[in-house]
Amino acid sequence: MCGIVGYIGKQQAYPILIKGLRRLEYRGYDSAGVALINENCDLNVYKTKGKVDNLTEYCSDKDVTGCVGIAHTRWATHGEPSARNAHPHYSQSHNLAIIHNGIIENYADIKAKLIDKGVEFKSDTDTEVLVQLVEYIMQKKGITLLEAVQVALYQVIGAYAIAIVDKRDPSQIIAARKQSPLVVGIGQDEFFLGSDASPIIEYTDKVVYLEDGMIAVIRLGEELKVMSILGEEQELKVKKVDIDLGQIEKGGYDHFMLKEIFEQPECLTNCMRGRINVEANHVTLSALIDYRLQLLKAKRIVIVACGTSWHAGLIGKQLIESFCRIPCEVEYASEFRYRNPVVTSDDVVIAISQSGETADTLAAIQLAKEKGAFIYGICNAIGSSIPRATDTGTYIHVGPEIGVASTKAFTGQVTVLTMFALALADAKGTINRDEYLKVVKELNRVPEIIKEVLKSNEKVRDLARTFTYAHNFLYLGRGYSYPVALEGALKLKEISYIHAEGYPAAEMKHGPIALIDSDMPVVVIATHNAMYEKVLSNIQEIKARQGRVIALVSKGDNTISRIADEVIELPDVLECLEPLVATIPLQLLAYHVAVCKGKNVDQPRNLAKSVTVE
Repeated sequence: MCGIVGYIGKQQAYPILIKGLRRLEYRGYDSAGVALINENCDLNVYKTKGKVDNLTEYCSDKDVTGCVGIAHTRWATHGEPSARNAHPHYSQSHNLAIIHNGIIENYADIKAKLIDKGVEFKSDTDTEVLVQLVEYIMQKKGITLLEAVQVALYQVIGAYAIAIVDKRDPSQIIAARKQSPLVVGIGQDEFFLGSDASPIIEYTDKVVYLEDGMIAVIRLGEELKVMSILGEEQELKVKKVDIDLGQIEKGGYDHFMLKEIFEQPECLTNCMRGRINVEANHVTLSALIDYRLQLLKAKRIVIVACGTSWHAGLIGKQLIESFCRIPCEVEYASEFRYRNPVVTSDDVVIAISQSGETADTLAAIQLAKEKGAFIYGICNAIGSSIPRATDTGTYIHVGPEIGVASTKAFTGQVTVLTMFALALADAKGTINRDEYLKVVKELNRVPEIIKEVLKSNEKVRDLARTFTYAHNFLYLGRGYSYPVALEGALKLKEISYIHAEGYPAAEMKHGPIALIDSDMPVVVIATHNAMYEKVLSNIQEIKARQGRVIALVSKGDNTISRIADEVIELPDVLECLEPLVATIPLQLLAYHVAVCKGKNVDQPRNLAKSVTVE
């Protein structure tokens, strides 16, 4: 959840580290800090509560010189957000400093033993325990920093990505990872560190993604070395990163979230490029070509995901069952991993994650692998942990998503799931050829349809001002629109802090109808599909109880439009593709309500982009 940056080379480290922290601030923004070793070999640590701007203000009159440094932006786990709990953390002697993303689960036991040995702690964090342990081992055994890190990591239980410096050896950074991402960038006589590639791409396109359980020895003037905790040297796998710097800048928009909402037509075009042919009559996914037999023999598909990705999975379930006629289940990865699920070698498990680093989803993959299932990953971040842990999969290719509330990644995931279901159904012969062609052609048109929907932005913005008073929202949908209702409610909760719930419209009478009054806005997805008349009845029930209805209707609707208080018209689209279209105004609604309430939509409180810890 936290963001890690590091630099060692001939440039001044501080500007590089601060720029990197800004690019990683979506991972956490409770506090921020930097550690620098200057030319006199002084190790200076500066840290503050709050965002990177607070840190730069604090450092304005400090010595920030030095060509080696590490920096951190925090999402708090152990210890409340404060300057004392911010990273980096000194060791007791102030010779060492560490930054850490993850959780050390047995920190309390280690801390108690170190206190018995006379070690004094200055914070409430699990991270400080690790740097104090490393120093204690160095002093007791008389060994090097690298050796002490190896011994310490062998003792700790949990997840980590760490970087550690020693002012007595300023030409070296030691980095390591387990279940938390870490990338090393290789420049000309310089090295960079990042939780992902975004702080690195401005300087180099050559990176090494550290594998689980690996340690990187980054020494100026030498080649990068990667080894296991036991010291076994590993082959260096250098990858080329292909990210446009403009993709991680706001590009004139007020917020990343708004930019990413408006990027969706282009992003979905990129997602489908090379997968839907020019004539729009065929879908090709390389994974289905390379692993055709494993996928065709599947007797059941299980989708594991968290948050927004779970909502995409619910849509995928309907697509797979409708087109492929294979039973499909959708599981919260966090629940799946902690029970004893029935999984066999006849199952295909689809793991969905934007970041590719979601801890619960990674654990679910491992569990399913142990039970013999075939694992298919759907992910956005190239080279991340989930694509490396799965048997095969498909990238969504929507570009970096910086806003914490997922928008384009959701529609990208749904697009990939749609293509997967179509391609598998075609291979199995479970879909009528005419229906297949109709859906493929319509899917190919979705980016243009979304462009039309985005023209409603000003209308949604004006509508949003009316509903900033609300303390609760209800979102209703049926069929393919039910997961869209869940996703719409989640977006509003995440960024405006208004309580919202999504329900199947027919379930309203089984409880939620008791909440409806004149102060309760109800968002209803009421497009002209097979459920239209039933949803109309639900709206009439809401209006009979003075509820305020915001209806998403098909263009030209003249029935629900007369009943609802507010109407947003959507272009006609096949029912199975409605989620890709209907979700857009709900993203805009959440965004504009949050802006009207003065909230930070890109960095909502208590949230971070990648949940890399439990």
